[in-house]
Amino acid sequence: MTKQNDSTHEQDTTLTNRQGHPITNNQNLRTIGNRGPATLENYDFLEKLSHFDRERVPERVVHARGAGAHGYFETYGVVGDDPISKYTRAKVFQEKGKKTPVFVRFSTVIHGGHSPETLRDPRGFAVKFYTEDGNWDLVGNNLKIFFIRDAIKFPDMIHAFKPDPITNIQNVERFFDFCASSPETFHMVTFVYSPWGIPANYRMMQGSGVNTYKWVNNEGKAVLVKYHWEPLQGIKNLTQKEAEEIQKKNFNHATQDLYDAIERGEYPEWELHVQIMEDGPHPELDFDPLDDTKLWPNDQFPWYPVGKMVLNKNPEDYFAEVEQATFGTGVLVDGLDFSDDKMLQGRTFSYSDTQRHRVGANYLQLPINAPKKRVATNQHGGQMMYKRDLAPGQNPHINYEPSMLNGLKEATQTGKEYTPYVEGNLVRESIDRQSNTKQAGETYRNFEQWERDELLENLIRDLAVCHEDIQNAMIALAEEADEEYGRLLKEGLQKAREHSSTSKPLGNIDGNQAPQDAINKGHDAEPY
Repeated sequence: MTKQNDSTHEQDTTLTNRQGHPITNNQNLRTIGNRGPATLENYDFLEKLSHFDRERVPERVVHARGAGAHGYFETYGVVGDDPISKYTRAKVFQEKGKKTPVFVRFSTVIHGGHSPETLRDPRGFAVKFYTEDGNWDLVGNNLKIFFIRDAIKFPDMIHAFKPDPITNIQNVERFFDFCASSPETFHMVTFVYSPWGIPANYRMMQGSGVNTYKWVNNEGKAVLVKYHWEPLQGIKNLTQKEAEEIQKKNFNHATQDLYDAIERGEYPEWELHVQIMEDGPHPELDFDPLDDTKLWPNDQFPWYPVGKMVLNKNPEDYFAEVEQATFGTGVLVDGLDFSDDKMLQGRTFSYSDTQRHRVGANYLQLPINAPKKRVATNQHGGQMMYKRDLAPGQNPHINYEPSMLNGLKEATQTGKEYTPYVEGNLVRESIDRQSNTKQAGETYRNFEQWERDELLENLIRDLAVCHEDIQNAMIALAEEADEEYGRLLKEGLQKAREHSSTSKPLGNIDGNQAPQDAINKGHDAEPY
């Protein structure tokens, strides 16, 4: 039964403003006469409209278009036949059957917040674990490698893939100009231009941490580790033509698919696998294990299942949870650590820095981002601070450390601290053993025939309208990767006619014709 306040006739469901004042008329401004003009003291109106003017936070530079869900991660407690404690002391992985709450955000990468979910693009796959030691963010993509291996190139890469700064239209020539000039991108281009560049939805795609991390055990010994999420629903990808047919009907199809499946009780599940490698440069390999453009061959470094994730609850509010959710590669807990991966170290600064800009200095006080455990810091102030992070019994006058006046104290180190030895000259150099095309050739040969056909058709369609120097550079990379790959790409480009425009999304079929089609198919109308 609804409560009623006798003095104001206010009920639990009564509309109020942010000051808590009941709103008696939400349909009309306060005006002089019913035709106006309005008066300045319209407080309820001013509050409503001024908040409306500010109800969008800055859009993510990348991964703007996203969907999310809540769930849990259940650990298996083992790596192969060994207890997982042999490799890591992270509490989230100990004790078979232990469940940890998670929130996952899936996304596209390059395009804006309301762009179609059918576009050719990597997909983001970010998981926030609310562990007993605090939050752990595993931030990655659906594809297991990346375009570049050095974070200093990241802004240039994104600029090249984003819309042209003059036309505001994505331009395939800009994309291939950067890729042809950066040979390490060729393996990722091979994936993105194949059907793997358009997952059918978020539930039926893989996830990967992409970067190389470290696990640390109780004795302070570390190993290199790669993370892989495998969907237990199976994997489904789309051809360009299939994606464009879906886009005609629904450009939110992946968000709807995830939401509807959870509402039906068909909870999507992923198994988490890891690959483990002894720490070190591994000169016996023809690639550097810290190179994000490379796969670790699973015949040399097997995949070990270490747990399962289930998503079983949709967000109650998209903005509060999905849009304001923040992730960072630097958010690790005890037993997990950084490798020397240059992309990882660059991302660790960039991700958390952009969240402070986008959501605010106190973004970690929002419920979706806050750990599900006690927090006590000496951080204070900043926009939208909700509360001070005081410990029970803490002297509120002491917001610094160390102190003898009942302030916060440092925690005790339990496991042996990990102290890697580092030696070398400070240089600005690329890593050795770049091998930019070998794995691209292996990936091409591992594709099924229809995937190779789709890859070549998509590449030829887009490269045909690019500058000849760009075409020749891409052909050379393909030839280096695989003889057939290079030969078919070269033959296809020789036959293709350069009659279309570069101003269209990646892989799009005849997208350059759309403006004229709109004129030809448009119906005349008289002004009114």
